[in-house]
Amino acid sequence: MTIIERLKMETKGFNYPDEELSVYLQENGLDPHAEYIPTSNANKKAIYATALALLESLANQPQLFKDYKFDDETVSGFGDRIQSRIDQLSRSLRMMSASDDSSSNGSTFMLFNS
Repeated sequence: MTIIERLKMETKGFNYPDEELSVYLQENGLDPHAEYIPTSNANKKAIYATALALLESLANQPQLFKDYKFDDETVSGFGDRIQSRIDQLSRSLRMMSASDDSSSNGSTFMLFNS
């Protein structure tokens, strides 16, 4: 599986052209056509950062936030769900290790009080 294919898995339901996805991936330091390494924390973090950038770009399109009615049912709350996913991805990114170094097995928390 390539990195661009892995990004498409993360952003299912949003059909971005491959050229746009490639630009977003390159901005996050990834080669879209390189092989995806599932064990690489750096790859996974960069894919999540790219998905976050795509969702933030999507959130900047106000025409998508209107309510729709299909067969007597109203589809609404798109903006709330997008914002919820953006928040979830942001939290995940902050908690992920940025390196593939397996020598650090735990999280480090430091609190400084001045």
